[in-house]
Amino acid sequence: MYQLDEKIWFWALGIIPVIILFFLLLQFWKHRTQRKFADKALLKKLSPNRSLFKSVLKIVVLSLAFACLAIALVNPKIGTKLETIKREGVDIVFAVDVSKSMLAEDIAPNRLDKAKQLVTQIINNLASDRVGIIAYAAKAFPQLPITTDYASAKMFLQGMNTDMLSSQGTAINEAIKLATTYFDDEEQTNRILIIISDGEDHSEEAAAVAEEANEAGIRIFTIGVGDVKGGPIPEKRNGVVLNYKKDNQGETVITRLDEETLKSIAAEANGVYLNGKNTNDVVKKIGDILNAMDKKEFETKEYADFKDQFQWFLVFAIFFLLVDIFLLERKTAWLKKLNLFNENL
Repeated sequence: MYQLDEKIWFWALGIIPVIILFFLLLQFWKHRTQRKFADKALLKKLSPNRSLFKSVLKIVVLSLAFACLAIALVNPKIGTKLETIKREGVDIVFAVDVSKSMLAEDIAPNRLDKAKQLVTQIINNLASDRVGIIAYAAKAFPQLPITTDYASAKMFLQGMNTDMLSSQGTAINEAIKLATTYFDDEEQTNRILIIISDGEDHSEEAAAVAEEANEAGIRIFTIGVGDVKGGPIPEKRNGVVLNYKKDNQGETVITRLDEETLKSIAAEANGVYLNGKNTNDVVKKIGDILNAMDKKEFETKEYADFKDQFQWFLVFAIFFLLVDIFLLERKTAWLKKLNLFNENL
């Protein structure tokens, strides 16, 4: 396990492409200036030991030095001591709809991005609860098992997209069935499933499956993303909208937020439906619900002792800088024998 103390210093890595750009501009300027001064054959006689390879090598070494220095400033830490910690919380599984209809832009920036934003903000406001993530369309797919690692949860969440599942459609019942396998404690009663979707359901079994899940001790809350007026489903390439999805008659498909389906699912599982339009309101309401629930004590293993590792990167940065200082841009005997880039021709 590792930690990064000052992530803002990763921005310092931006100096590397600037260095490379200046090097390329310098080489272009030198080439043009030298060609004005003399032809290629004469230049070779005047400066026989100039080496393009060593110039490139100096830039690579200098870039490595800046990369190591930036990482040293970030100060990565490695966990060295694993401890068992007792916590109290609720087990929460997020089921995120990744069907194509979630690309509709009737809520900014689109339904799927809004769903990710909602889940991220809910996680940010959790204290010691455990979370899991499921992606679903026509089928459900486990993304992250129950964990207290919120950073990993948010990382997996951001990687979710509508292309991750080949089978399209929307089957909320599949997500509910998969969620029941996430909770491994038979005696635990504080189990929460939060479904974030536009409510389109092609299975028509979700309410019945939700009732069965509730009998197993799972409360289901649903969050609707989208607009009841609906919107078209864009077909994009490289972020550019090329067209909108058509039906068999060539008409543009309009997908609408189905609040009734989401309300019925929540009602069958002793939960609540929330409209996801206002992120702050949703986060507050979910927080109030969780705070009112009984917390169950559980044990989790966490790294409690972290040691700095910046010194290693600092040593490498100094080493690369020294190499760059003493690395001449002229050919040496061994370099002439290698004849890299056919420089001796």
